[in-house]
Amino acid sequence: MHLSLLNSFAAAVCLALLTGGAALAEAEPIQAVGVESQYADVIAQIGGKYVAVSAILNDANVDPHGFEASPRIAQALGSAALVVENGLGYDAWVDRILAAAPDAARKVINVQKLRGLDDDTANPHLWYDPETMPAVAKAVAADLAARRPDAAGYFAANEQRFEAALKPWGDAIAAFRAAHPAVKVAVSEPVADDLLRALGADNRTPAALEAAVMNGNDPAPQDISAQTALLQGGAVKVFAYNPQVTGSLTAAFRDAAKAGGVPVVAVYEIMPAGFTYQGWMLAETRALAQAVAAGVSTEKLVPER
Repeated sequence: MHLSLLNSFAAAVCLALLTGGAALAEAEPIQAVGVESQYADVIAQIGGKYVAVSAILNDANVDPHGFEASPRIAQALGSAALVVENGLGYDAWVDRILAAAPDAARKVINVQKLRGLDDDTANPHLWYDPETMPAVAKAVAADLAARRPDAAGYFAANEQRFEAALKPWGDAIAAFRAAHPAVKVAVSEPVADDLLRALGADNRTPAALEAAVMNGNDPAPQDISAQTALLQGGAVKVFAYNPQVTGSLTAAFRDAAKAGGVPVVAVYEIMPAGFTYQGWMLAETRALAQAVAAGVSTEKLVPER
């Protein structure tokens, strides 16, 4: 081969190798962790093909308060470029793990801080508040756009699609408020209290009882009696029951509700498998509406086929 042709060929091969390597580097997804599966779902919806997302608390059949981190989970968190955690002490172990593996390039979105909530905020289940996830989606889109400016339009479009997909939930909330103003409800603990508040419901369960059950403490006897009377006497239209935090007392409340003809609706802490965040919240709201309007219980939430 002529020397000039050989040099041109070699240069072309080098260029191909260099551009191919750059393409491979660009193709590497941004490693992200949504500590709770509902936050991981939002990251995935916004980041799409540019992110590789994992969730740590992702089982709707177990009590997340009993979670213990493993070395594998510590490694996943330590290598993540983006982490979304809840805050309010719900997942405080995450901060301890991240402190042991500092990374100046890592972005941690603490949803409590994002929402500007005080540390003494009583209810840590922030995802049931309709204002939470739009704020999370915006924060995720902003961080991803800063990392991949060439894909900023892609992330912005996904954020718009995410918010548009929340509209049916907002419509269901508005319809519930109009049809069932100040409807009386009871709960096993405060997991869905922010949604019930958005629905305009009147939660009759003693606040001290809710807090005690959530924190694994024994409620005061007078609060137990008041709750049981509400349920057995049918003074409420629905009992919102957390199937992930259970015990003999919550089971007794569920049985009292059934005996009193009060429909039971499962309200989960962790997003059940098969749902998107928007679909989950819409399903919970529809289940509560069915309970109030028609006395229908939904003790297990199942995605529509």
